[in-house]
Amino acid sequence: MRSLRNARLMAGAPLPVRDGIAPSRVYLPMGPWATVFDFLAERFRFMPADLLRQRLENGDIVDEAGSPQRPDSPYVPHRWLWYYRIVPDEPVVPFELDILHADDRIIVIDKPHFLASIPGGRHLRETALTRLRDRFGLPGLTPVHRLDRDTAGVMLFCRDPASRGAYQSLFQSREVAKEYEAIAPWRDDLPLPYVHRSRLEPGEPHFTVVETPGKPNSETRIELIARCGPLAHYRLLPTTGRKHQLRAHMSALGIPICNDTFYPRWQPPPMEDDYSRPLQLLARAVAFVDPFSRQPRRFESRRELCSLAGGRGVMNAPKYPDAINT
Repeated sequence: MRSLRNARLMAGAPLPVRDGIAPSRVYLPMGPWATVFDFLAERFRFMPADLLRQRLENGDIVDEAGSPQRPDSPYVPHRWLWYYRIVPDEPVVPFELDILHADDRIIVIDKPHFLASIPGGRHLRETALTRLRDRFGLPGLTPVHRLDRDTAGVMLFCRDPASRGAYQSLFQSREVAKEYEAIAPWRDDLPLPYVHRSRLEPGEPHFTVVETPGKPNSETRIELIARCGPLAHYRLLPTTGRKHQLRAHMSALGIPICNDTFYPRWQPPPMEDDYSRPLQLLARAVAFVDPFSRQPRRFESRRELCSLAGGRGVMNAPKYPDAINT
């Protein structure tokens, strides 16, 4: 539902998608501010005031009619201002997107590790959505579902606005079979296959989740693909699609996914990504009955996680540049 609302808002935006990047917006509530600059300086207090003033003087921030705002423009509440977000010195993610399928309605990609699905935080241009919009010249392209930045694998985008709701409904109604793979420690006392159910709620930090007592709202089936020494290659089949579900479930079972910096303990992100240590989690495949053709469809990643030979974490996907030693 959020994606549909955002799509409607973007359709009425006074600024177009530029270089694959959609404009951002900020709402002006009731308040004591005399000028637009006064409000924005408080709202974006981490942005240098001189930079904010310069953007206003350049006409980079506009109202709903597309009229540029100035530093001394009177503050008028209950409206939106629009602008293009800037991420200074955004690092380039040095891995390519692989296109698995493209037709008149959908584009299916094989997302590399470290590439965010959509813009957010310090990631703007280096996201799957921005790259695809720019590559195909499709400003209205939207994701049907999402993958964590740390997770690689199959992801769907919709290029036809009229078809978007039908594909999103498949995920919302759990009519999509999702298959993941992970490399994690081996437990002798965990009988496989194993179905893990638990209740997941927001944790601390706020972007993590934690298992809590109560009625389960998440379920994952865990199967063994191969074992070598202290590690194992698992197949993960989620029935539900909760945030961080697979990572939290594996951690709760005492077998956290290799190179996970969120579970069991969150680790502050480094200043620069360590591309030699990708999270060993891969969205291997999605399968569903197409809502328009009524034909079964299955899309499968061509990427591979690390080899278990000798118990060493060596990435094994020579076709892709994100396949480097862990």
